[in-house]
Amino acid sequence: MQTKSTTRLDLPAVQRQVDGVLEDFLAEKARAGAGRGLPPEVVQTVRDFLTAGGKRIRALLCVVGWYAAGGHGDVASAVRVAASLELFVAFALIHDDIMDDSASRRGRPAVHRVMRARLGAGERTERLGAGGALLVGNLALMWAQELLHTTPMESGRRRLVHGLYDAMLEEVMYGQYLDVMGTGRDADDVEAALRIVRYKTATATIERPLQLGAAVAGADEATMEVFTRLGRPLGEAFQLRDDLLDVFGSADGACAPGLSDLREGKRTVLLALALRNADPVQRKRLGRLVGRAGLQEREAAEIRAVLLATGARQETEEMIASRYEHVLRVLDGAGFPQSADRALRRLAVRATRYTS
Repeated sequence: MQTKSTTRLDLPAVQRQVDGVLEDFLAEKARAGAGRGLPPEVVQTVRDFLTAGGKRIRALLCVVGWYAAGGHGDVASAVRVAASLELFVAFALIHDDIMDDSASRRGRPAVHRVMRARLGAGERTERLGAGGALLVGNLALMWAQELLHTTPMESGRRRLVHGLYDAMLEEVMYGQYLDVMGTGRDADDVEAALRIVRYKTATATIERPLQLGAAVAGADEATMEVFTRLGRPLGEAFQLRDDLLDVFGSADGACAPGLSDLREGKRTVLLALALRNADPVQRKRLGRLVGRAGLQEREAAEIRAVLLATGARQETEEMIASRYEHVLRVLDGAGFPQSADRALRRLAVRATRYTS
């Protein structure tokens, strides 16, 4: 696999490089597991999850961060760290689906549902299926860290990369904790909802991947600060867009409206804005419908009508737009190499306006 730096930053080629590292790593895990008599379906489950879709945005940002920080020569180490991020994302999403009891992920049954179906009928299958998926997610995290730890780096850069990675893990865990423990409490608190977004999604989606790639390249503190100033608002915008897509779908029809966030009563900024702006009748309607496990499309349409009438959808769109404009202003003054600047601008569009 060719991993030499080029003048033009070809994002599809970067994605292919990351996918190649993941496939080689999992193929070796499968061979080693077969030699030890370990169950082959574990590696296959992780492989299936990784190949089911996903935009590899974290991996792409990691490699772009390497270029932006002046990385030159062989980009292989940055690509391996980027691939590690994709295994970390698999862990986080598998566990998230267990906690939310989500039926599907990326158009396929969620891993805990796959495990449950594998066990057949029985009183304990739900619990055991969730337990099996929990362990698969744990292995994905262990493999993410193994891929990271075996990446060749100069010792000073290695310490910085590992410190950033550890900080990312901690932030995501705290964000998930806030999300789980805060569901149904102070649902109209917009700042509390944004706090969950920052810890659970924003830093791990944009800021830390950029900083990790930059650290592999030996970036200075000023570059790291630039990635914080653009990464946090872009990460927030990414999650705000995701929340809108889950409820309303996309205008082009590529992403259909969903019910999962509404059935779960997910503590989103969108819902917090609606509750903050709602009159007593609208608030009562949201309280009656949001979080109902058996919510049907007709009732979801009622919720969407309230989200529109209260201006919550429009306010969320404005929050996304203001964060995107902030990112562009940061990039205007960053002085990154032209190829990295262009790639970051393309990824900013992808993060804030994606359709599925």
